[in-house]
Amino acid sequence: MKTNLTKIVATTLILSIAAYLSAMAAEPCSCCVEPNTLTDKEKTDGWKLLWDGKTGSGWKSIKAEAFPEKGWDIKDGVLTVLGKIGGDILTVEKFSDFELKLEFKLTKAANSGIKYFLDEEAATVKKTGLGPEYQILDDANHPDATKGTAGNHTLGSLYDLITASADKPAKPVGEWNEARIVAKGKHVEHWLNGKKVVEFERGSPEYRELVAKSKYKNTKNFGEGAETPILLQDHNDPVSYKNIKIRKL
Repeated sequence: MKTNLTKIVATTLILSIAAYLSAMAAEPCSCCVEPNTLTDKEKTDGWKLLWDGKTGSGWKSIKAEAFPEKGWDIKDGVLTVLGKIGGDILTVEKFSDFELKLEFKLTKAANSGIKYFLDEEAATVKKTGLGPEYQILDDANHPDATKGTAGNHTLGSLYDLITASADKPAKPVGEWNEARIVAKGKHVEHWLNGKKVVEFERGSPEYRELVAKSKYKNTKNFGEGAETPILLQDHNDPVSYKNIKIRKL
């Protein structure tokens, strides 16, 4: 009886290991995947590269119709805002319902952001990026982390509106973090390293009340547009990006 039980346990263990290895082979871990490429599963799930890892194709300066000649560096599959004269960049294509994911790496005391549902007049006429922002910030060293209300200027927050969860799993300066934004209809979520840290409903009474108390109070229908390019912010600090991917929902 003891021998049979031992065989059953051993067989179960072997099958479990085999199933795990099979799953790992079907979907490689991110550290084993070539940067700025899509896995077979991502392709099946509708993902596409928003940045090709080599050129500025598909992106442009907010102030011009071409990718900036200076201020943004493309090297070894990494897109870096140098914090000088590059200005914000945004995608040529616009999106409505989407899921965006990318990796970012901060330098000490750096500030940047991902903006979406941009105010069209501000973007096209005034050439400024005005829209809801996934804040990218070195909370420990940048002074903006202590400004705003209740920490709503910190990493992962909906900038100046909603504070990211206090238990967010942020990685330190110099390491890669994954940001994800999910926008479906009026519902929006911010994710950081696999954890949801913000969610809200665009245009809801609660959202509009927050806007009315924020720096965006004079912007009509702030963040309530139907479609948007994706914007990466130049806030005068070096920040790197890679694996920028999006899928329509």
